[in-house]
Amino acid sequence: MLVNCIAYQDGKRLADHLTPAAISAYRSRPECFLWVALKDPEPGEFADLQEQFNLHELAVEDASHGHQRPKVEEYGDSVFAVLHMIEIVNDELVVGEVDIFAGPNYVLSVRNHAEKGFTEVRARCELEPELLKLGAGFVLYALMDAVVDRYFPLVDALETELERLEERMFSGGAARANIEDMYALKQKLMVLKHAVGPLLEGVGKLHGGRVPQLCASTQEYYRDIYDHLMRLNQSIDSLREMVTTALSVNLSLITVAESETTKRLAACAALVAVPTLIAGIYGMNFEHIPELKWAYGYPLALAIMGAIDVYLFFRFRKSGWL
Repeated sequence: MLVNCIAYQDGKRLADHLTPAAISAYRSRPECFLWVALKDPEPGEFADLQEQFNLHELAVEDASHGHQRPKVEEYGDSVFAVLHMIEIVNDELVVGEVDIFAGPNYVLSVRNHAEKGFTEVRARCELEPELLKLGAGFVLYALMDAVVDRYFPLVDALETELERLEERMFSGGAARANIEDMYALKQKLMVLKHAVGPLLEGVGKLHGGRVPQLCASTQEYYRDIYDHLMRLNQSIDSLREMVTTALSVNLSLITVAESETTKRLAACAALVAVPTLIAGIYGMNFEHIPELKWAYGYPLALAIMGAIDVYLFFRFRKSGWL
């Protein structure tokens, strides 16, 4: 579906809600630049825009199939960028995609399986007409910057989730549930890593050294995106290490708990074993057992059993086994 198609001239809106048929009239005017937004387009709709903007067939193929690795590629005087759009829905990460085609006088963004659009990005750009005059290079930056900035709340949310799991781990929560939740968190971090890591390489092509002509006047802005990606990448790596450490600590706590249980069981077994030993000896069916016919033999045996158990109890209690 065509979300919007707006024509700009000198950083100001010239016309909006253009139909695909009206695009060619503005494309022929070199002083104008078009900003087109699509969401889950139909094949026929995409084919019309491919012809209108002369999009490279390989880039169109990637955008049509979706599920691409984040990247930035140059095709002649145009740039094609793929970014992952990640949202949290019911505590799960939902991964969408935005494909951006940027040429000398156009920007075409195609959202696939992503609900949140770029209305606020368009409003922000229109508030800065001096920058919007730079054309497609600045709009490409604004779109990429918006996607990257949306990763920061995700990292904060995953960090909060890790803190919650650590508190639950040390408060004696269910060990299996803790391990399952930590592993799920590690998978979420991997999803975010797959969105950020490859993009570092792509954005690196847009600042410093030889850059596409389209981005020549906005290199410092792409350097800012690169810095943000570096911070995100470091934060994700740190969180992954912390999750790995938390998993190891959780397993160690399980081992310690099992050791404590084993010691308690051993202590209880010792308390039962002593009376059982004495009772077993005097329960043997032999006629000539010492003190067998002694009147005070029974209470004395019970007293000995009790005294030994009391002694063992306090020794085990002092050593921390009970």
